[in-house]
Amino acid sequence: MAQNQLITIVPILDKKCDILSDHLRSIRIELLKGVKPDFEAFNSIHFARWVIIDREIPGFPTPTSAIPKLCFVVDYDGTQAELFKNLSTVSSAMIDGIYCYCEDYPLENKRTEESRIAFFNRHTIKNTSVYIGAPGRSLQQIRDESRLRNYLRDYLDFLSLKRGPAKEIHEKLRTKIMSENDFEFLKTPVKMPKINWFGMALIGLILLVLSPLLILWILMVQFFYERKDEVFTMKRSQLDNQALSTLETYEDIYNQNQFTQLVEMKPGIVRLITINGMFMLANGLIRFFFVKGKLMGIPSIHFARWVLFDDNKRVLFFSNFDGSWQQYLGDFIDKSGWGLTGIFSNTKVFPKTKFLLTGGAYDEEHFLAWSRHSQLPTDVWYSAYPQLSIKNINNNTKIRTLLMKDLSEKQAAKFLQLL
Repeated sequence: MAQNQLITIVPILDKKCDILSDHLRSIRIELLKGVKPDFEAFNSIHFARWVIIDREIPGFPTPTSAIPKLCFVVDYDGTQAELFKNLSTVSSAMIDGIYCYCEDYPLENKRTEESRIAFFNRHTIKNTSVYIGAPGRSLQQIRDESRLRNYLRDYLDFLSLKRGPAKEIHEKLRTKIMSENDFEFLKTPVKMPKINWFGMALIGLILLVLSPLLILWILMVQFFYERKDEVFTMKRSQLDNQALSTLETYEDIYNQNQFTQLVEMKPGIVRLITINGMFMLANGLIRFFFVKGKLMGIPSIHFARWVLFDDNKRVLFFSNFDGSWQQYLGDFIDKSGWGLTGIFSNTKVFPKTKFLLTGGAYDEEHFLAWSRHSQLPTDVWYSAYPQLSIKNINNNTKIRTLLMKDLSEKQAAKFLQLL
């Protein structure tokens, strides 16, 4: 089943922002208590969040827009039409309770499935670049494969099968599983995503052909733009403590975390062309190469996306990841600093960059402070599987595929190590 991503951005009614914020806080508290949201019945939503942007929050930078807006961000299975239909029927009470504080939402006596769907369609924004850590895995598949792994581990412990020929143990496990009625999904074969080397060769060829132009472009950006740019010079010790405290209250609740960031584009067509070029490169690499659960070597990202909006004047970045904020940003700096710099150097007040791809994110002290300074608190955040890391998810698919194959002794030993 296809995985898709949705973002809607809706202006909030005048003087209703605080009321909506309180309502979202109550939803967040319910989620923390373990109360399941209505949309969990869809069995299709991996991650979801509501974030209010452009509001004044003590300690945070003053918003550039006077009108607060509500962002709804979803990673889900199926089509957009199916998602909107479910939101407008199964979750209509929850949706009405949130969007009654937003502009353009149907009046109470005019709220129907059709009017709600039309509302969402009017306010949907196109994603600019999207990364998926487990491409092709539906929510149901992720849950089924997690259940399979847990069953296999328990069965191994029950029978004390951890010693003996690995091939024999593998065959016993497969025989046991196939005798159970709870694992019918194993009859449907699946494959792990593979790198598309033809696509990578095509990207390499395009970059080679364009390399003279790209070099000239980078030199132009360096000498006519980057040397004049205002740069971010604050350190984390200089950031507002109240803002940091607010952000930290939304973090480290589970082994997974979320990140929401809003930055402004630098003006001019050169910066817009540059960032779109970086997004085109990112989309190609994500599609053809980063399909095995690692983005630029970072093994902790479930879903991430960049969104150019507001007539290309601003950029939103959303991420769902494993581990702490510090570890997550540290991995980005160590393993993909050039990619982050190439994108965010086109936004205002970024740490000093050189030749588009260096400096910036590699200036760890200022980059981490910049990341916190431009981060926004996420009002509501939902994960369908908070106990699973992206490594777990990809590992579980490997277990499933190897379980159903005839393996050599060496292959079976590697299979057992996955358990």
